[in-house]
Amino acid sequence: MLKRIKNLLKDNIIIIAILISIGILCLSLIKMPNTGIKVANIDKGYHGIAYFILTITWLITFYKKPAKKYIIVISCIIFGIIIEILQSTLTIYRTGDYLDVFANSFGVVVALVVFNLFFRKKNIN
Repeated sequence: MLKRIKNLLKDNIIIIAILISIGILCLSLIKMPNTGIKVANIDKGYHGIAYFILTITWLITFYKKPAKKYIIVISCIIFGIIIEILQSTLTIYRTGDYLDVFANSFGVVVALVVFNLFFRKKNIN
């Protein structure tokens, strides 16, 4: 059963990465409901987690092509910047924030570090 799930994920990881990208885009541009709960800067944590998941998914998608690793990282950072610009220009209920860009970028960098720790090649002398 576990092997079957692993093969299913392996065969569809590109679709999962695309869906996560679309999900982040949509969640970033829709009007979020007011829950009434106020925690200062909690959204920065959400940004970091979202971009960690986005980046780690894309890195796993192309883990057999290590040359693309830094292209993926740069693309995820640019994706976050573009979304912040779109929030400022396309919506009246969302605002772009440079601190969100930093939180997004932090999530991307942490994902790269975690990915490198898990998928580094073992050097045997």
